[in-house]
Amino acid sequence: MPNFLMSGNEAIARGAYEAGVRVASAYPGTPSTEILENLVAYPGVDASWAPNEKVALEVGIGASFGGARALVAMKHVGVNVAADPLFTLSYIGVRGGLVLACADDPEMHSSQNEQDSRNYAKFAKVPMFEPADSEEARAFTRLAFEVSEQFDTPVMLRSNTRISHGKSVVSPQEPVADLPAPGLRRDPAKMVMLPANARKRHPLVEERIDTLEVWSCEQSFNRVEEGSSDIGIITSGIAYQYVRQLLPDAHILKLGMVYPLPKQLIRDFAARCQTLYVIEELDPFIEEQVKAMGIEVRGKELIPRCGELTPERLESALHGSRPATAYQHTEELPGRPPNMCAGCSHRGVFYTLKRLGAFVTGDIGCYTLGFLPPLSAMDTCVCMGAGISNAAGLIKALPQQERSKVVGVMGDSTFLHTGINSLIDMIYNGGLGTVVLLDNRVTAMTGRQENPGSGYTLAGVESPPIDLQALCRVLGVKHVEVVDPYDLAQTEQVLRQEMAREELSVVIAKRPCMLDRRHGPAPTPALKVVEDHCRSCKACLKLGCPAISWQQDSPSPKAHINGSLCSGCGLCRHLCQFEAIEVNDER
Repeated sequence: MPNFLMSGNEAIARGAYEAGVRVASAYPGTPSTEILENLVAYPGVDASWAPNEKVALEVGIGASFGGARALVAMKHVGVNVAADPLFTLSYIGVRGGLVLACADDPEMHSSQNEQDSRNYAKFAKVPMFEPADSEEARAFTRLAFEVSEQFDTPVMLRSNTRISHGKSVVSPQEPVADLPAPGLRRDPAKMVMLPANARKRHPLVEERIDTLEVWSCEQSFNRVEEGSSDIGIITSGIAYQYVRQLLPDAHILKLGMVYPLPKQLIRDFAARCQTLYVIEELDPFIEEQVKAMGIEVRGKELIPRCGELTPERLESALHGSRPATAYQHTEELPGRPPNMCAGCSHRGVFYTLKRLGAFVTGDIGCYTLGFLPPLSAMDTCVCMGAGISNAAGLIKALPQQERSKVVGVMGDSTFLHTGINSLIDMIYNGGLGTVVLLDNRVTAMTGRQENPGSGYTLAGVESPPIDLQALCRVLGVKHVEVVDPYDLAQTEQVLRQEMAREELSVVIAKRPCMLDRRHGPAPTPALKVVEDHCRSCKACLKLGCPAISWQQDSPSPKAHINGSLCSGCGLCRHLCQFEAIEVNDER
């Protein structure tokens, strides 16, 4: 079989297919999203988006209970959501192999925090593999299913942004054959975690970790690479690649399984090295365990704990200098600050909320960019689903005259993720305030993935779209309004009305995402600025639309609309009081 150049996410999907995975479930989250987007293309795999990571894992657990191999994928913060079933699954074990692939995001390229998922493996007492390139991502994924079934445990597979999105050569193998056929098998003593059963399972979990620790000392995924110096390095994952580049003469203990650690292998390795380092990204996860074994080792006093580990940062940490790079910038690229897309319907909502002086408790999504100037219309953002419940708590704490200013905002996908529970809390506990749902019919923040409201599955099959208006009403919200966020006058009138209401209300701002290939608007003529009418008031700039710029160098500075970016949404025309913006008939 020929080799292929694959990203880590593509390779994880390939490894799962080779392992005979029957069911896969995930919630999209950068940098893990492409795992399921690739896995869905393989025959015989039922791959689907779940409304959140907890549900995804529970779907995988169900498939495992039926005897099928199952893959569940998520980004690091998603493991927080899935932690509840994960910890109990550690006690129950598996029937069909179950692998949880999680992708960390050091440097927080697209995340709200920087957490090290290795701690979850230790906390939940489940083994974790960590590949260092795409081929290991494929091979470790396949191996993880075998380990899962051999040791009766879920297995975690940790990737990170560089592994997930970087590409290297992969050697695909033929899928496994003759896996047992799925079917029902009752075993309540193992699968029903009542306290009496759980107490019996806990000692087995501890024994399993001890057994895995000894077993992994003899496995090839943990290997020693001989060097010529007296320096020894213990490392894993992407950090291994940087060590190979910067310290080619060092002895290296390369760990493929980062929990549990192969302690005897580490002791033997340490005894051969005059100076021992642990080089790892983020937390001192390996270092602390090695020190607990009584082994002297250097690590985080040199290697940064925060941010993505790069060859440059590692070189600077070890030697105080930066390595020479073969590439040089030939020209400076223009700055491109993050911004909502031209024509994004969320822009009208945030513009209006700012005009009304709202205190906005926001949520995770591309609309979080409403925080940035000139909109500057988001005041808090914690985690997915928190926009509504943060508003509920804030309203409870505020004096009555300030409560009406609080507006909880979240997108449709985030609402279906865990926002529904937050809204139920407000309904149940008599919460007041205004909730705005930005319904653009897609999970836009991670690349326009489908969700239960989009009307399509991951495989592109039509499904009944969730009616958010009907859902809110059936949950018990008496006041539900739908607005077109392109209609600024209507949006302001409704928001002003609902913010003044001393009851719970939900405003659904409904417009398809500009980039949604299915629901996106039909092409609309771009707009232009009629310079003779423009009074240079800059009102149109308050939207922060990337298609509108200010021609500062002109003798008579005016606003300018870039016709190649303009979507023709017309929001800027609502703000211009001098009719200086009109359809560009020249295009």
